Amino acid sequence: MADFRRWHATCHSFSQVQSETKMARPADLELASVTKSYAGTIAVDSINLKIKAGTYCCLLGPSGCGKSSTLRMIAGHEAVSDGDIALGHEIVNKLPPAKRGTAMMFQSYALFPHLSVRDNVAFSLKMKGVGKVDRSIKATDALKLVDMERYAERLPSQLSGGQQQRVALARALVTDPQILLLDEPLSALDPFLKIKVRAELKRFQRELGISFIHVTHSQEEAMALADLIVIMNNGRIEQAGTPREIFNAPATEFVARFIGGHNVMPIDGRTVSVRADRLSVSAEGGDGVAASVREVEYQGTVVYVSLATDAGLELTAIVPERTFYQNPFQTGDTVTVRWDPNDIHELSAAA
Repeated sequence: MADFRRWHATCHSFSQVQSETKMARPADLELASVTKSYAGTIAVDSINLKIKAGTYCCLLGPSGCGKSSTLRMIAGHEAVSDGDIALGHEIVNKLPPAKRGTAMMFQSYALFPHLSVRDNVAFSLKMKGVGKVDRSIKATDALKLVDMERYAERLPSQLSGGQQQRVALARALVTDPQILLLDEPLSALDPFLKIKVRAELKRFQRELGISFIHVTHSQEEAMALADLIVIMNNGRIEQAGTPREIFNAPATEFVARFIGGHNVMPIDGRTVSVRADRLSVSAEGGDGVAASVREVEYQGTVVYVSLATDAGLELTAIVPERTFYQNPFQTGDTVTVRWDPNDIHELSAAA
């Protein structure tokens, strides 16, 4: 709770500190046929992507899909095997990380245990040859930005996990990057704090006006934060679009299954999806698909009803709580499932 209060206080001080802190001009980022291979194994397979300046972009996908390798190539921590990465009008493939106009916030925070909070934040400036006085001023400004100025002389071991995360964010922002790269930044937080901190990240991004590129495996996190979601699988981009575009019109079977909330099924030789909240479930017979109720899961505002048809197809219906309890079902009940033909969305097999 103390971590949340400090994050909440940041909201009120952020705009004032940001106005005093010069940030770099935002720039577009473009990946053209970017490939990464490790000892002959392709991790990222010739992807093309353009991220407009000032975008909150989430790279979303399962473990091993290539999202972290993509982030590290943008940062310059991994070499590009083939293709080009351009920031603004400059190809940055051969530039070291410090010269790219990007900054990385690591999942593990990667703070130096023997350095004070202020010196941790100022470290990258020291590596760039910035004088002691100037880097101290800039580090203090960055700590003000995340409401950590009063902890400037402490060691990382004297901070909570949430405080260490804010120090890592300040260290990333101190170099005035054009793009901030975030590698699973919320994974170590408890569920309550995670929801609050993601709202703060979105606020920071909006106020700073630069692009944030955020790697995550959490569909909920990506949907809540992103202007642009890039879904990756097996080293390729399956789909890129706004959260609403992806949820309402998944391009492939993988996207429909991975993003959740969809029933994937064969109809007339096609593979299609129907959103789970668009299924209606009735105890009455008639037109529709006969199914048996396997599970009923109460989720407060909605109820998840797991179903199995006679043909062995597994479906899920999301039913509003009030609607469900007007005529509740029990496990083992036989029901009829219906959907509007307009809610059928055709899928392709792969990107």
